[in-house]
Amino acid sequence: MDYHSEVIHYLKTFTAYKCHIIMKNICLILAIVLIATACNSAGDKSGDTSLDTLTVSTAPPRTTNPHALCFLRTEGNNNQDTTSIELVIKGDKVTGLMNWMPYEKDSRKGKLNGTIKNDTINAVWSFMQEGMTDTIGLKFTVLNNQLMQKPLKLNTTTGRQQTDDSAGYTLAYQTSDKIYK
Repeated sequence: MDYHSEVIHYLKTFTAYKCHIIMKNICLILAIVLIATACNSAGDKSGDTSLDTLTVSTAPPRTTNPHALCFLRTEGNNNQDTTSIELVIKGDKVTGLMNWMPYEKDSRKGKLNGTIKNDTINAVWSFMQEGMTDTIGLKFTVLNNQLMQKPLKLNTTTGRQQTDDSAGYTLAYQTSDKIYK
């Protein structure tokens, strides 16, 4: 094989390799887009009758998850601090999302997992804040189409927040049509 033939063979091989890598990347990007689209669509779940919902005086708001209840709390100057909660209740199990987003401060975003008994929800909120994972036990109840929460207090021994069990359900969340992220 002469030098000219070797160069042409090398260029053909290199070009085929580049095309192969480009096609792999395109396929990977398309797969990610399809998965993201599928995760954000609600789909038809009208046949699923295994989920229970809380009894409230009006119909639950429409959300991306047909069996989810969404709630929103705003506070602070000009109601710029928001906390949004999405609850999915199946039997006595409760799962969902909770996002606490104070204005121009670090947020806490995470998942709720717990149980419900007689309209009282005991849940653990696993969240991320400033790159750290933490958990807090929370207590909720539903009253007059609102989600009510017991406030948190600082445990001076551990330096961590915890639910104030001696307090009433004083933090009110209004029904909402979506979870805020």
